[in-house]
Amino acid sequence: MSEQDKQDQEPVIPTPASAAESTTAVDDAGNPLPAGGADLAARVAELEAQVKDVQLRAQAEIQNIQKRAERDAESARKFALERFASSLLEVVDNLERALESTSDDNEATRGLMEGVALTHKQLVDALKRFSVEPVDPAGQPFNPELHQAVSMQPVAGVAPNTVTAVLAKGYTLNGRLLRPAMVMVATAG
Repeated sequence: MSEQDKQDQEPVIPTPASAAESTTAVDDAGNPLPAGGADLAARVAELEAQVKDVQLRAQAEIQNIQKRAERDAESARKFALERFASSLLEVVDNLERALESTSDDNEATRGLMEGVALTHKQLVDALKRFSVEPVDPAGQPFNPELHQAVSMQPVAGVAPNTVTAVLAKGYTLNGRLLRPAMVMVATAG
């Protein structure tokens, strides 16, 4: 057998051309990735991280929207009666004026005034059930957040900026000012 024949019969074992070819990237299943696969795997991991970040941000935004909607609904529930209660305050004022304008001495109007007093009490109690509270600042320091000064006058023996007279009570609804109290305030001098 000739040298040529021996070489033809021996199995040929391929040898790697370089060390770079021998270290091929593999996917999660262990399958080899095409050339440049390591870069591709890194890019996929980077994109998965970005998707996860966007997903977390979207979930946080949804939670914020839900909380904001709950706060708005709670506020709407608490203050839905604002305009209605404001219009009833005029009725309360008129009933109080009617009670102040008559005396109990007159036997003919006593029954009528008792009816007005009971109606006034029922209306005030109904307003209180819905968290409408009166602000009656007589003798207290003037508070511009709750009171509206109609006039100022010097009063002997009273400290300056003290409410000396209440012309109309103020009211709050769930702690928020519904109508300021109309007051007269003492000045120095």
